[in-house]
Amino acid sequence: MDLKTIISETDDRMQKSTDYLQRELRGLRTGRASTALLEYIKVDYYGSHTDLRELAAITVAEATQLVVKPFDPGAKHDIVRAIETSGLGLNPMVDGGMIRINVPAPSADRRKQLISQVKKLAEETKVAVRNERRDANKSVDTAVADKKNAIPEDSAKDAKDQIDKMTKKFCDALDTIATKKCVEVEAI
Repeated sequence: MDLKTIISETDDRMQKSTDYLQRELRGLRTGRASTALLEYIKVDYYGSHTDLRELAAITVAEATQLVVKPFDPGAKHDIVRAIETSGLGLNPMVDGGMIRINVPAPSADRRKQLISQVKKLAEETKVAVRNERRDANKSVDTAVADKKNAIPEDSAKDAKDQIDKMTKKFCDALDTIATKKCVEVEAI
């Protein structure tokens, strides 16, 4: 494998880690209603765990209220049970063929928990990015050790420097994303 391929694949994997963090943070509750809050809640639907977004239309009715309209009216009670047990602290109310969910502003203690959760997720993602750096550096070392495809050591050193710069760039981006989410959680 040549150095450009190693660097390109490492960049792709680091970007995927960053995208994963952004998706996870969208689901964290702030004071505002967001459909991302409910999209990935797992519902036990006829014996299989299915994402709520596949079973119902989720809309924002007001700034602090979500409306869930199940595609299958028979799944309504399973959806209510899944939302209640999701750990988000939401209380769904059945209103005819739909489910209304008021999203209260989190308490000060809950905001502190959410902030620590954001920081934990960001740190886990940074670890994943650093693991990608480690794997890329191993691949560069393997490429240098391969006698068939002679890669100069100074090219390998440049590649490692480029991988380190890429790692720093992604870690800084992760810090920015986490700080932005913490500010959003702290806002009442």
